[in-house]
Amino acid sequence: MQITLNGEAVETTDDSTIETLLTQLGIGRERVAVELNAAIIPKTEYENQLLSDGDKIEIVHFVGGG
Repeated sequence: MQITLNGEAVETTDDSTIETLLTQLGIGRERVAVELNAAIIPKTEYENQLLSDGDKIEIVHFVGGG
């Protein structure tokens, strides 16, 4: 299936969740926020939130600094 990730078309498997997508991308869940179709998804839902063909996902990384 095809999703849009941060404005780019990406292919993923039909049974993908937010958690599996983050793992596939090599992104740790600790310092990110995920928006799915304009709704922020709580970290507690990453494992259960299935993705669908055509979904729009934005992943924002938090960066610390001084």
